[in-house]
Amino acid sequence: MYAANVDERQFFTEKPEQRPGRFQCPRCRRTNDYSVRWIRRTKKGQPPAGADARDRAIFGKSKDHLIRVDDDVTCKSCGKRFDIPSQRGLVLLEELEGLPLVDEFEDDE
Repeated sequence: MYAANVDERQFFTEKPEQRPGRFQCPRCRRTNDYSVRWIRRTKKGQPPAGADARDRAIFGKSKDHLIRVDDDVTCKSCGKRFDIPSQRGLVLLEELEGLPLVDEFEDDE
């Protein structure tokens, strides 16, 4: 009998988050600031129960990261939906050190 595979999501604690993004609408060409939804995955302190050697190795190499939830936004000027012009749907948190969150971003206006 084989051990049940451990789902990668069991390695992390998930929390929704919103981050700012400035995008240009391809239709009206106006640039606006948008709030983009992400899921923050923070690595747990230890591998889940039932993890085998392979799962523990994957757990050891895993890092905290963000996964983008929104693939598109609605233009604030013309009201048309457009794709977020970024290839990245996953960002490691170590790459974001020092960048503002939406709350800090909106206070500047």
